[in-house]
Amino acid sequence: MNTRDPLRHLGPNWYATVMGTAIVASAGAALPVAVPGLRGACEAVWALAALMLLTLVTARALHWARHPDQARRHLGDPAVAPFYGCLAMALLAVGGSTLSVGTGVIGESAAVAVDAVLWTTGTAVGLGAAAAIPYLMVTRHRIAPGDASPVWLLPIVAPMVSAALGPALVPHLPAGQWRQALLLGCYGLFGMSLLATLLILPVVFSRLVHHGPLPLVLTPTLFLVLGPLGQSTTAVNAVAGVAPGVVAEPYARAMAGFAVLYGMPVIGFALLWLVLATAMVIRAARRGMGFAMTWWAFTFPIGTCVTGTAALAHRTGLTALTWLAVGLYALLVTAWAVAGARTAAGLVSGRLLAAPRPAPVVPLREMARTT
Repeated sequence: MNTRDPLRHLGPNWYATVMGTAIVASAGAALPVAVPGLRGACEAVWALAALMLLTLVTARALHWARHPDQARRHLGDPAVAPFYGCLAMALLAVGGSTLSVGTGVIGESAAVAVDAVLWTTGTAVGLGAAAAIPYLMVTRHRIAPGDASPVWLLPIVAPMVSAALGPALVPHLPAGQWRQALLLGCYGLFGMSLLATLLILPVVFSRLVHHGPLPLVLTPTLFLVLGPLGQSTTAVNAVAGVAPGVVAEPYARAMAGFAVLYGMPVIGFALLWLVLATAMVIRAARRGMGFAMTWWAFTFPIGTCVTGTAALAHRTGLTALTWLAVGLYALLVTAWAVAGARTAAGLVSGRLLAAPRPAPVVPLREMARTT
């Protein structure tokens, strides 16, 4: 066993870099305003995300082949296993951005084919993670009352990403049962993820209230709560956008109404949580929070709020929502640039792929002085 192989410690959390990069492209394309040069920039970011996905899938396959013991250890670790949901969301995010952004580069037919493959694969992986990770949490993992974390949301949000990106494929299917099955299937994925989220969010907030703030390195994961909020708003608007002609009336009109009646309150709560999470991050930064891969939690969840708000702006014509989407996108790009630069520096130095450092051993007499 080669413990010096940098791939040994390449965990599934690295797929968050792909998610966070792809959402910059797709969120930019979704903005309800025209920004000079933005389309070209989004195409470049999409190409980068696609290259990152190909590289990571290859590297993770090598990780499983060379270090199966470490891979099994990841699945048995309650702090790492939920990140397997990131694989599904990385596939879905790149597929969705290929159709929304990459069409101008590779052509519509190729973009539809790529998205269809990645959406189907990502949805299958996401459904597997949404079922398998909670099963492992119940049957294999040992979880203390204070261990609840927003990371638990990762496997169950994957079906919501499928629900948000699947409707874009509906017009490319044969009319009739095929389109209707995909559209209503996306609604089913939306409900599956939403109800699971409603189970976990109270547990996460209860942990914060009864056990205090998260450890410094985990504080950025508070932004993960924004993921199901923004993505669910995006999903209901995406479904409503393609519903006319696919489902009979009055269901199509009902879906359009529900998109606004559901989306506005949820985006309101997302803004409240954004303020709370930002305050907690500022507090952690003042206490010495350093860079870690958890900083990528600042990207994809904010991106889903951009797409959700932009969809509501398109549907309602409300200027305030347009500017809110633009402001959130500026925040997303800033977070992505910072996380990307720090990650690149960590890769060059080798720190991010090094073996975790063991916790320092404190002599008993030292413990006695500090307790």
